[in-house]
Amino acid sequence: MNEYLLIESQDPLESGDVLDHYRLAAELVQAGNRVTLFLVQNGVFPARSSPASDALASTAWAGVTILADGFSLRERGIASRRLIDGVAEAPLDTVVDRLAAGHRVLWH
Repeated sequence: MNEYLLIESQDPLESGDVLDHYRLAAELVQAGNRVTLFLVQNGVFPARSSPASDALASTAWAGVTILADGFSLRERGIASRRLIDGVAEAPLDTVVDRLAAGHRVLWH
């Protein structure tokens, strides 16, 4: 089993590639890997509860661990209590920790 860290910095409303990134994360889980999707910058927007968060919620339901950068959330005025189920706030240090642990990384 491999461990992957996918970093998403874009909002799906600004780039159609984001949904492909979510899909890749779910497919990697289905193939027996552990996958964390780390949301940064505008990538945190779909983490708040809204109609636009359905694709992200489906990704969480597929077994992908989803973390949202706390600084990016605060910078965009998104409170932790507004995050959808399956998304947790995390510090950016999480990325460094996963890199040091040897996770395979993809950034979008």
